[in-house]
Amino acid sequence: MYTPPAFRDTDREGLLATIRAARLATFVTATPQGALATPLPLFIDESEGEHGVLYGHLAKANPQWRAPVLGDGLAIFMGPDAYVTPSWYATKQETGKVVPTWNYVTVQASGPVEFFDDPDRLIEAVTRLTVLHEGERTLPWAVSDAPADFVQAQLRGIIGLRMPIATLEGKRKLSQNRSPADRAGVIAGLAESERPADRHLATLIPT
Repeated sequence: MYTPPAFRDTDREGLLATIRAARLATFVTATPQGALATPLPLFIDESEGEHGVLYGHLAKANPQWRAPVLGDGLAIFMGPDAYVTPSWYATKQETGKVVPTWNYVTVQASGPVEFFDDPDRLIEAVTRLTVLHEGERTLPWAVSDAPADFVQAQLRGIIGLRMPIATLEGKRKLSQNRSPADRAGVIAGLAESERPADRHLATLIPT
């Protein structure tokens, strides 16, 4: 990932927080047939390895897991993002020498890829993923709410994914390369947006 020094994020806890908050990742592998990518909900087990281990699952019909993986896999997690209009910059009034851009937060994790179909490992991964996303509900659904034979049949239709994180890269492109006056304009503009993600991003821009 191209990351100018001003945008590089090396705060490990911040990187893990972005992963935990992302909910949906893009899982990418290089194969002899070319690059393959699948949108996947992934969860991180921070107790394993130096940087944690990512878990998820793909449909068995998905050809990505059957293709030999060249090198490491890549998981891309996107945080909040927003379009930035030059109209918000104080520099626009001063010189007019401004252009549009995009602000965003992202984390990329890479590591060796393991696919598995062991039923016990699959049910553990599916259960942990379900608990993670059902946890905020007043009446959370549990895997055990479904008939056991139905669950086993569903498990036969998926392939588990395990990726120990070997490298973790973060990027926070939040107008750090602009003047304080320009950043103040971006914050004010995003704060007035109707999009919740824009307003959230406004709180992340350094003043």
